[in-house]
Amino acid sequence: MSEPLKSLEARYYTDPKVYEMEMDGLFARTWQFAGHASQLEKAGDYFAFEMAGESLFCIKGRDDVIRTFYNVCQHRAHQLVSGTGTTRVVVCPYHAWTYELTGGLRAGPNINSVEGFDKSKICLTEVRTELFLGFIFVNLDPDAKPMEDWFPNARAELESWVPHFADLKPVEWVEIPENCNWKVSVENYSECYHCSLNHPTFATGVVKPETYDIQPQGYCLRHTTECQALDQMTYPIDRSRKHAEEYSSWFLWPMFSFQVYPGNVLNTYHWRAIDADHVVVWRGWYAAEGFDPQIIHDLAKQDRETTVEEDIHLVESVHRGLKSRGYVPGPLVVDPTCGVNSEHSIMHLQRWMREAVDGPTQ
Repeated sequence: MSEPLKSLEARYYTDPKVYEMEMDGLFARTWQFAGHASQLEKAGDYFAFEMAGESLFCIKGRDDVIRTFYNVCQHRAHQLVSGTGTTRVVVCPYHAWTYELTGGLRAGPNINSVEGFDKSKICLTEVRTELFLGFIFVNLDPDAKPMEDWFPNARAELESWVPHFADLKPVEWVEIPENCNWKVSVENYSECYHCSLNHPTFATGVVKPETYDIQPQGYCLRHTTECQALDQMTYPIDRSRKHAEEYSSWFLWPMFSFQVYPGNVLNTYHWRAIDADHVVVWRGWYAAEGFDPQIIHDLAKQDRETTVEEDIHLVESVHRGLKSRGYVPGPLVVDPTCGVNSEHSIMHLQRWMREAVDGPTQ
């Protein structure tokens, strides 16, 4: 008789050296959320952000293409931009070397006095960028496979659940700090074994836990469930749209999830690892023009005061427990029939976590 599969050892969550390995490897070789296309409405709009220990910025060109560059001048390495803004060209604050919106060097003081200087050979270092239904994702690995290979069918499924993606804009972005390792928070999100006991509003007013299941699609964990009867829902729903009476979620390894609530309401999770003991969850809510934003604000408030607040206590307790000498990794509850009371999704997730640090198992 085979031994049950055990959870990861505590060191994968608590050891700063493991986190450093993830920073150098996993975070730099996976698709990471940068921002939303609505932040870059016109040519020259930009925003800076941090990823895998690097400062980067996205900028929209006059050709309407959104590009991402390392935030460093090719002259003497001064950072180029900060925050958000708009510009005709990118000018380094140190020596005024000037770059086109496409990254090519345009001019610099006295550069023509340098014998053999060829400005056409100087360009900001570009980063792989994909626009995924209006959301900007980047990957520091120039050889990374496209997002469709990583997350097969996710784009098409999301378009079916939220056909108005092109019209969406953020209504709320809220940062939620959690005193735990990012993987503890991601694992908590990726199973509903704990939902009925810990999330009464979510389990009785949004989803039917007995129908909840999570299955892998490439490096995507696909959450599906029926929603509660409409007379039990905690907010009004327009039933005229396809999938309006359903809930679904697409977790894109390692740190982002699209979540569609009944009524085709899109919200997102983005985990930003700070160090081995801290993560910030960036919670986004979106709506198209004409949709009553108060419904979104009320739903986001309900979510923060119930599920989010409940989860903070859970994940922080788990992280404290992982640091206890008394913790011995126990078996995962992997039910062959899957379902809500099974941790098969955690089995897949922990395999990806282990491979990110130790490499693929033979």
